[in-house]
Amino acid sequence: MTSPSNVPAVKAALTSQAVETASWAFANSGTRFKVFAQPGVPRTPEEKIADAARVHAHTGVAPSVALHIPWDRVDDYGALAAHARELGVRLGAVNSNVFQDDDYKLGSVTHPDPAVRRKALGHLLECVDIMDATGSRDLKLWFSDGINYPGQDDISARQGRLGEALAAVYERLGDGQRMLLEYKLFEPAFYATDVPDWGTAYAHCLRLGPKAQVVVDTGHHAPGTNIEFIVAVLLREGKLGGFDFNSRFYADDDLMVGAADPFQLFRIMYEVIRGGGFTSDTAFMLDQCHNIEPKIPAILRSVMNVQEATAKALLVDADALDAAQRSGDVLAANAAMMDAFNTDVRPLVAEVRDELGADADPVAAYHASGYGERIVAERVGGVQAGWGA
Repeated sequence: MTSPSNVPAVKAALTSQAVETASWAFANSGTRFKVFAQPGVPRTPEEKIADAARVHAHTGVAPSVALHIPWDRVDDYGALAAHARELGVRLGAVNSNVFQDDDYKLGSVTHPDPAVRRKALGHLLECVDIMDATGSRDLKLWFSDGINYPGQDDISARQGRLGEALAAVYERLGDGQRMLLEYKLFEPAFYATDVPDWGTAYAHCLRLGPKAQVVVDTGHHAPGTNIEFIVAVLLREGKLGGFDFNSRFYADDDLMVGAADPFQLFRIMYEVIRGGGFTSDTAFMLDQCHNIEPKIPAILRSVMNVQEATAKALLVDADALDAAQRSGDVLAANAAMMDAFNTDVRPLVAEVRDELGADADPVAAYHASGYGERIVAERVGGVQAGWGA
């Protein structure tokens, strides 16, 4: 384990950490069968940002909130950005949506009909306009495009259409802006998904240039996939743009990160740190839907889980691990990892939060604040935001 003399460096690194929350995680969501409404959830983008600001106030490391368009569409994005700043946070990544329109039944940017492709591209370019107005750096792209049956469409031609759309968006990006291309193994396309894996995303980003990078959603992989290997390779190639953190059992479950496999989250964060990716150039975002659990406490837990996994990764004794690897001592090398993972870092992380002016126990502080009861009482009437809002 890391010697006590290195603990200040670990704390300093944790102090610099930033985890972006997602506006949609504060809203109503559900399974494919039902959306479960909760009292007090936001009715507007402004109320989503207020909830995100509450998470940042309690944790000290969640200074930005991602938007989803059209779910967070407003008339004045500059005013929305100013509202966020007034609450002590900023607007982060802009997430596009080309999967909830009837026109996109057969795809969006890969659709056989040029008119549908133009419509989808127009939305993506609109999202860049919103980035200009909000000062956002990242455009996050996920496509549900794909086919369900052999022969339904030309697989290669669809890749060409995808490449054309991505190139048009890439050319529209301004200075300091970038696009993060997400991938997903399946769903809703079950025969061939157009961006099914990191290799496909990487190939498109490599062709586009330095402003295009891959985002790794921890729930978008086949069972048994070594996600930290993917992270290590993308870091080596300079193509890791960020993460969508969540937890999964079977597919894209979007549960709290670290809930199902905290050891995996630790391993991922170790590779991030070891590969030089623990910087502001790597976006650490939450992409979760809290369907049956209270929204804000679940997001607080998620941020805390990322903090704790990062702290454990920072505590790996790099010298001992390197010596064991060089000598071929398999068990000693594994022990160096396990010693760090088995360390109770909660007191250390609590100290970091306290030094940031946040709360040592964010969940307890949230419950004591009365914020949850207040928003239930105040957010009456209107339309509670959720999928498609």
